Amino acid sequence: MGKGVLTAICATLVSSVAVAERSDINLRQGVTDISEQVYGLHMTIFYICVIIGVLVFGAMLYAMIFHRKSKGAKPANFHESVKVEVAWTIVPFLILVGMAVPAAKTLIAMEDTTEADVTVLVTGSQWKWHYKYMDHEVDFYSLMATQQEQIANKFDKGENYLLEVDKPLVIPTGQKVRFLITSDDVIHSWWVPDFAVKKDANPGFINEAWTRVNEPGIYRGQCAELCGKDHGFMPVVVVAKEPAEYQSWLAEQEAKQLKAKEEEQKLLAMNMEMDELMDVGKQVYQSACAACHMPNGEGLPGVFPALKGSDIAINDMQKHIDVVVNGVPGTAMQAFGKQLSLKELAAVITYERNAWGNDTGETVQAKDVNALITGN
Repeated sequence: MGKGVLTAICATLVSSVAVAERSDINLRQGVTDISEQVYGLHMTIFYICVIIGVLVFGAMLYAMIFHRKSKGAKPANFHESVKVEVAWTIVPFLILVGMAVPAAKTLIAMEDTTEADVTVLVTGSQWKWHYKYMDHEVDFYSLMATQQEQIANKFDKGENYLLEVDKPLVIPTGQKVRFLITSDDVIHSWWVPDFAVKKDANPGFINEAWTRVNEPGIYRGQCAELCGKDHGFMPVVVVAKEPAEYQSWLAEQEAKQLKAKEEEQKLLAMNMEMDELMDVGKQVYQSACAACHMPNGEGLPGVFPALKGSDIAINDMQKHIDVVVNGVPGTAMQAFGKQLSLKELAAVITYERNAWGNDTGETVQAKDVNALITGN
């Protein structure tokens, strides 16, 4: 009977190991050499823990079953054993050394960001990521693209619910990509499980990480630090492309951003009509402002101020521009000066000054916003 119990326990432990290797709740193997090293280290230590568990609990169960009082067993009467003291000191020490050697090797490899082929500055802010390619004139914000109706349970949840963005980070396969990670406001954490990369983004500091992705694909992660009320809406999406395809994408992005800057310069010498400003402004407001200030402009009492009937939105145009461009320190009002184009900034401010009955009749032009930004 006792042997049957022990056999069943051992069988359960062995099956648990097999399930752990293929379970969705286990650490994922990832798509990089480093992630595979981390997975291998994790499984090695897991096996060691299983073996220790089998030996310790097996000895306990054996003692309880075969040396129980009902069988007439007499407890041993001794106080100290030098051999036992030495054994349970030396054996754990050797086990820890055996764990430390591969762990140290993996940790050193994870921190080696030298000789990178591509460097990307990753900046977290509430609640989005900004990516800047340090060797190219390409940078952009990456915002969550999940529909608000899904979040509000009006629509069914999509396959990548809360893990989809409008502009993913794009990197080449087979090349070492170095990440410089920082923050504009509070502490965030840039985490992509498939890369075995998880680094805190601290304001005023730069942390480094790196990856080399072996296969093209789409890899998802999210902010892993409790960074505020919309912490759960700050996903990370990385698209790995073949080097030639990556270079083509990079050149296309550089051309687009150069053209956008040229268009902005043209805007400084012209005035947009009220109708155009209101149409563009409504779209920008719905995507960037409505979540806090509400689609009707009435805000959330005690949390987010109303724009409808607001003194700033009706009277003080310069203050209104300053708040939208530079944000309000110490509040949830973030700065949109780097997130939106001059046209979008002018349009959304015009919309806020003329929607919901504010009706100032005033337009804000790109040159007005640029004058505040440049001080000219």
